Amino acid sequence: MPTLIKHDKIMEDDWAIVEVEAPADGIRRIVPLEAWLPESGDGLLLQGECEPDARYCVAPLIAINFLVFSDGRGLSLAVLLRSRFDFTGELRAVGDVHPDLLYYLNRCGFDSYLMPDERSAQTALSTLAPYTDYYQASVLEPNPAHRRTRRFA
Repeated sequence: MPTLIKHDKIMEDDWAIVEVEAPADGIRRIVPLEAWLPESGDGLLLQGECEPDARYCVAPLIAINFLVFSDGRGLSLAVLLRSRFDFTGELRAVGDVHPDLLYYLNRCGFDSYLMPDERSAQTALSTLAPYTDYYQASVLEPNPAHRRTRRFA
């Protein structure tokens, strides 16, 4: 069973990715874009090549599927949802999620990561905060380092 990492902790997952059928009681649904209705309260599953849209932002959770480790389109989609469309709900990475990517996923605005069975969640947690500060701007810190540094005359 895949392991959910959310807010830098291993947690129980109360969401299930489904095609159309309803999951068991107590489990909320994440459905593909073709089956999603904005008023349903369901989570939304997007593929990395999907174009972002403001109407997606009413979903309580958006899961972005990474088909392969080397496909970075999901990172760009996450940044656009957070910065251009002001999505404030949970943003989850699913699919071929590697521990090596978690640091970058986090800086692009992801809150949670569904780690496949063959990946170590403990290793993934250790990669989340390798640095104490960053030079570049990101979704987490929109100002680059030179704008955060206070200079005295």
